[in-house]
Amino acid sequence: MTASKRIVLSSDHAAIQHRQAVAAHIAAQGWEVVDIGPTTAESTHYPKHGEAAARRVASGDCQLGIILCGTGQGIMMAANKVKGIRCGVCTDTFSARMIREHNDANMLSLGARVVGEGLALDIVDAFLAARFEGGRHATRVEMIKALDG
Repeated sequence: MTASKRIVLSSDHAAIQHRQAVAAHIAAQGWEVVDIGPTTAESTHYPKHGEAAARRVASGDCQLGIILCGTGQGIMMAANKVKGIRCGVCTDTFSARMIREHNDANMLSLGARVVGEGLALDIVDAFLAARFEGGRHATRVEMIKALDG
């Protein structure tokens, strides 16, 4: 399967159940899910999970990524340190749609302690359904890319 239908998922220990629900949800939509864990509730460090998922997206192995931790913030910060990644934390469907349409985001971050499972799935659907609009937004995305150095 091509990277265009591959999506990487990762989380820390706080978000395993949400991640598994998201994985099942998007697999049912035809995505090939690359779930890189963790698999146990043992305490783990979100930076390593955010980085690992981001590297899969940045390399082209996966088209998109979804990462989760307690708030979604820390894992997003780690992912955004990887060159080529544009990841946003979303707590609503409007923001999830806009980060794709206006910012060409290639990763979504969710907070398992912030949004319930049902809303998380709705946010994922909005993110996956949206497409980058280009136009005036392309100039801005190029400006963001230039910050990668």
